[in-house]
Amino acid sequence: MRPRTGGPAPARGGPPGADASTPDASTPGASTPGASARDAWRYRWVILGIATFTQAAAGFFVQGIGALGLQFQRDLGLSTTQLGLLVSAVQLVPLVGLLVAGELLDRYDERWIVGLGACVVAVGLGVGSLAPGYAWLLVVLLVVGAGYSTVQPGGSKSVASWFHASQRGLAMGVRQAGLPLGAALASAALPLLAEAHGWRAALVAGALVALLGAGVFTAFHRRPPEPAPVPAPVPAPEPAPGPGARRRDGRGSGLAGRLRMLREPAMVTIMLSGVSLISVQYGVGILTVLYLHDVASVGAGTAALVLVAAQGAGVLGRIGLAAWSDRGGSGGSGGAGRYPTVMLCMVAAIAGTGVLMTPAGRAPVVACVVLVGLGFFGFGWYGPWVAYVAESAPPGRTGFALGLAMSVNQTAIILVPPVLGLLRDLTGSFAPAWGLLAAMTAVALIITAPAERRRHAATRNGRATDPPARDTA
Repeated sequence: MRPRTGGPAPARGGPPGADASTPDASTPGASTPGASARDAWRYRWVILGIATFTQAAAGFFVQGIGALGLQFQRDLGLSTTQLGLLVSAVQLVPLVGLLVAGELLDRYDERWIVGLGACVVAVGLGVGSLAPGYAWLLVVLLVVGAGYSTVQPGGSKSVASWFHASQRGLAMGVRQAGLPLGAALASAALPLLAEAHGWRAALVAGALVALLGAGVFTAFHRRPPEPAPVPAPVPAPEPAPGPGARRRDGRGSGLAGRLRMLREPAMVTIMLSGVSLISVQYGVGILTVLYLHDVASVGAGTAALVLVAAQGAGVLGRIGLAAWSDRGGSGGSGGAGRYPTVMLCMVAAIAGTGVLMTPAGRAPVVACVVLVGLGFFGFGWYGPWVAYVAESAPPGRTGFALGLAMSVNQTAIILVPPVLGLLRDLTGSFAPAWGLLAAMTAVALIITAPAERRRHAATRNGRATDPPARDTA
């Protein structure tokens, strides 16, 4: 693992002053430096492909736990609360691990950070296939979560550094589609594998897929080419800050300085919207099969297929919604143009969970349609949201900002699944669980929408207290 050397590579879609997506019309071959640079920047599509594949591979089993709910309950005698704790176990270490991974990503090459993390996921699942029971399975999933901490921020940072802001939303959407894509494939394959060979075989399959993802990322990842340095005027020296002063770039000194980002207006919006929507996402993943089977009287096989359809809709949502967010004035406004897309997802999540609380939600057709719709918006929000984080980060702190935002999300990922399961076990109904998700999202929307409108208006008028920072990941 080698430290980064030289200046940071700018987040551009190609060499300065050139369109990286098209060859130089004045040059018949790729023999000139300009053509070579354009060829190098075309490699961003390879980076996007391997980042997406590695995300899908590393999250294959992690995101497929919900589809194995019936098998785990039958073979291990688990309650709905215990099933939720399996999800919490794999997401517990990332609460801190994402911060560590973000800091490492600002210092070292993503190739090794992500590759080693995916290998840890593979080894953990392989050992987990030998676990004698539920308690040991929880312990093993803690190790899996440690490796999984590097994949999300690492892949996102790679994509952010290779793509210009005008394409970054679409690129992030494609990359983040890897998670519901892996979940959909897992939901289709793992229950069948568990039925035929037991839940241990499902863990072995997850280990092999994660190992493949680690190999692909390590073999093909490259850092973006750096353009020739442009001479810049030497700025006038600034007076030394006082003991309690804060740097304008948001970095500060040490961990305490970095954690000050939590108080920035953009980070407040990021945290509240992220926590509410990640709760909906995991609620759909954990409850869909159980809800359709127990409430809508849908067969286990059909219920699993509906979950696959919901996650497939999430793949389309992450790509389509992120591409749409590119049309909303991103980049130059510090990511503010992304928020209307995130807000649309919040409104849809409130409506969908609200329907599932009513008698209409018990009808099989209505329930299936609503859950697939929740898949589109409840999974699709993540692409524009991650682009928002990358574009709101202070200079040189994209990795840490991504890790910090995702770490805050981990609190919901850890707490919400077992809480939803406990509500179901205590009340015998799914309505309180859906109601909790709807209430969380509504509160977040009420708080963040006016604040973000004020921030966006201040940015347009040149009065923003936090000037938008260019991504220099």
